[in-house]
Amino acid sequence: MAEAPTLVIVRGNSGSGKTTTAREVRRRYGRGCALLEQDYLRRTMLREHDSGSPEAVAPAFVAATASTALSFGYHVVLEGILHSARYGEALRRLVDAHPGPAHVFYLDVSYDETVRRHATRDEPIPVTAGQMLRWYTPRDLLGLPGERVLPEATTFAGGVATILHESGLGRAAALTPCPQRCARCREKATGDAEVTGVR
Repeated sequence: MAEAPTLVIVRGNSGSGKTTTAREVRRRYGRGCALLEQDYLRRTMLREHDSGSPEAVAPAFVAATASTALSFGYHVVLEGILHSARYGEALRRLVDAHPGPAHVFYLDVSYDETVRRHATRDEPIPVTAGQMLRWYTPRDLLGLPGERVLPEATTFAGGVATILHESGLGRAAALTPCPQRCARCREKATGDAEVTGVR
């Protein structure tokens, strides 16, 4: 039986550092890992408000996008606030249906600290502290077995290292055509080997 890809879910309140952490995890892994950002899928692709409406498409859309990437052999890092009240059911189904490893991480950061971090982020988002307070849900866990809580004291580097190590992505092989069977990736690898003298 072919090896199944790894699913990693990184959740937390706005300003908790989940997006920068997830981006760095994928950057450190490289090709063969899909990065799915809830805000991009919901806001940019669907232009859907994040409401508790039963007609909301985003929860099912996010889970289906992750499932599709996994089915084609991509490891997946999915990140977002992903409120348990709105996304919990879809995420639990995604994890239950995935035949490979699944790891859920929650960045447990206080409201005051999320506001401080938001003020220093590289890509400012035009939201106020009042809006962040309305969105803030303390310790919004999914209740899945093995769900890992990363406390506020966790550094950025420490969080990235923990996710790479505990999920296995730090040592996982690529399973997708790119870079496993892609001609361009083969050419680059061959060229790098020639430059460095590696065979």
